[in-house]
Amino acid sequence: MVHDPIISPLSDKPNGQQVLNAPPRREAPWDRRIDQRHGAKSHAWIWITLLILIAGVVGYFVYTRLHQTADPKAGGRDAAGRAVPVVAVPARQGDMNIYLNGLGSVTALNTVTVRARVDGQLMEVNFVEGEVVKEGKPLFEIDPRPYKVQLAQAEGQMAKDQAQLKNAQADLKRYQIAREAVSQQQLDTAAANVANFEGAVKVDQGQIDSAKLQIFYCTITAPITGRIGLRMVDRGNMIHASDANGLAVITQLQPVALLFSLPEDAIPSVVKKMNAGVKLDVEAYDRDFKVKLATGTLLAIDSQIDSNSGTVRFKAIFPNEDNSLFPNQFINARLLIETIKDAVLVPNAAVQRSPQSAFVYVVKRDDKGDSTVDMRNIEVGPTEGDDTVIQGGLSPAEMVVTDGIDKLQQGAKVTLGRPAATRPMTGGGGGAGRGAATQHSPATQHTSGNGGGSRGAGNRRAAEQ
Repeated sequence: MVHDPIISPLSDKPNGQQVLNAPPRREAPWDRRIDQRHGAKSHAWIWITLLILIAGVVGYFVYTRLHQTADPKAGGRDAAGRAVPVVAVPARQGDMNIYLNGLGSVTALNTVTVRARVDGQLMEVNFVEGEVVKEGKPLFEIDPRPYKVQLAQAEGQMAKDQAQLKNAQADLKRYQIAREAVSQQQLDTAAANVANFEGAVKVDQGQIDSAKLQIFYCTITAPITGRIGLRMVDRGNMIHASDANGLAVITQLQPVALLFSLPEDAIPSVVKKMNAGVKLDVEAYDRDFKVKLATGTLLAIDSQIDSNSGTVRFKAIFPNEDNSLFPNQFINARLLIETIKDAVLVPNAAVQRSPQSAFVYVVKRDDKGDSTVDMRNIEVGPTEGDDTVIQGGLSPAEMVVTDGIDKLQQGAKVTLGRPAATRPMTGGGGGAGRGAATQHSPATQHTSGNGGGSRGAGNRRAAEQ
């Protein structure tokens, strides 16, 4: 007998194998995070491996390049096979001006605030704002009528006292003639009356002079010659001698002073020149150190050093005939302390430095007509602007390399190119470069230096600018 399989409502399997219909199992959040971490780590290792490979390849090429550049044999072969293009200029002989550079501002020698000396109504303004006024020019007019009334009163009182004095003098004279007929008391009283009226007349004269002075003060004149600013009071207002602001300000512009600061190390050289009676020239440049505004002379040195900045103030005076300098104007000052005569001058870019000494590459021609370079040790002097003084090791007219130095070595063949246009150089002997303006860093002192340091790259950058 065959039995049908029994199917339980809780099971889909026959023979009574009951399996509960449980809901599908959900993946825990932490399981997903674990899978994501494993995936992220595997991707990160791939990227790290790629970066290491790229860095290795780049490092290999850089190392190979540097090794080839630094290899004397490889460089020698390259130099021997090909000529290096360079730019060279001849060393020249001329004068070198040595300057001290500082920052400063223009200061007026005299600044006057015009004020009223009497009280009254302002009747007239006799100037144009901003014009240059001469000393003694009438500027303002105050109503003088009240003071003229005071003058008339003082003159009337004086006339009265003079009449009484005259009468007292006549009585005294009569008493002196009839001395035997009058008592001594009457004589003394008459003399006292004369002295009393004489004193009254002096007081009246003082009142008259005071009234005349007040009338004189009603016309306000310019106390100095200079540029007058904007007026602070308009016509018709009442003004007083006690007003704090004044009426206008006059600033003397011719001559004008310049106050600038220099490091305290500059004091000995400047004092030495001043004690010798040398007048030191001072040049004033604009804020960008490009335009020369005026030339003056050093007037004085401050009596003390600023302990905070380690600088000392200098005062120069400028004629300022063209009014190129204005009070409180920011100025770059250049103090000329020395001029080196007939010096050998080369561009700064030509001077190279090594731990042993300073040197330049000198271009020479061999027997075959080829140009080669000779590494020449030199003695470096002061530097000013774009030029450097060579105190030894180089002669005028010798060609020195200024561009393409990085590819050179002793005896390398070179081809000369045309130098690029550059701005004029200062301190040159013969040529257009003498006395031309160049850019300088403020508050610096140019001194000589021999050997040491590594300034070649900085000089090249300065020459390229």
